[in-house]
Amino acid sequence: MSTTYYQRLLKPDTMFIPFIVAGDPHPDVTIELALALQESGATVIEIGIPYSDPLADGPVIQRAASRSLRNGTTLESSLKLIGVMREKGLKIPVVVFTYYNPVLQLGEDIFFSLAQEYGVDGLLIPDLPYEESVDLRERCAQKGIEYISLVAPTSAKRIQKIASNAQGFLYCVSSLGVTGVRDTIQEEVYSFLQEVKQYSTIPVVVGFGISNANQVKALQNHCDGIVVGSAIVQQIEVLGDRLFHEGSRSDAVEEFKRYILSIISPINS
Repeated sequence: MSTTYYQRLLKPDTMFIPFIVAGDPHPDVTIELALALQESGATVIEIGIPYSDPLADGPVIQRAASRSLRNGTTLESSLKLIGVMREKGLKIPVVVFTYYNPVLQLGEDIFFSLAQEYGVDGLLIPDLPYEESVDLRERCAQKGIEYISLVAPTSAKRIQKIASNAQGFLYCVSSLGVTGVRDTIQEEVYSFLQEVKQYSTIPVVVGFGISNANQVKALQNHCDGIVVGSAIVQQIEVLGDRLFHEGSRSDAVEEFKRYILSIISPINS
């Protein structure tokens, strides 16, 4: 495991891990949004690879994936886009969030070669069960890329096993079902996070449904980090036309940053 990676993660504050979809609403916009998220305090950024059958994603991210696919975005072009982000000044760790089929179609050898070349730090594949990820986890270890594991409330009998082999950070799913904005946090989440932290030696983060400052405040003392996905992607959708057109993009990015800061205000207070 990379010492540098760990040093970037283990901060005294709660980690903020935003998720955006590569190529939505345009590749150039993705670069500016990633830099804006870094400027707004992101610890790590998840770059979602658009896929036509995103089983773990709700309608907000599905629409973003569809918009991106219409732009011709692929796994390969997304990895190259991360390289451009690095050239433009993105310093924080980048985790690629992709379903397994795009990796299989591209070829694992090509994927890992490009991931190394363009500065990918981590890999998260939501549709690959833990028991079937052994080979991929080994390849990640060989290439210096952290394989990010997911653990859910339904993983009760496997929490210790998953946590003991987790890398980078351990991603706890706060609710069952697909991603999406939710109004409330189920009480069971707190005991679930407490149990996971008993077994984990790396940062424990929570995501799926976290969308506002009140939820961040409620969770931040129970975990090491917060993942915000659908709420951010939904805001990108709201700002879509303004982000897409160069003349209005700068103001839209500034509005986007204000929105991000409003969500994570408990972390910064």
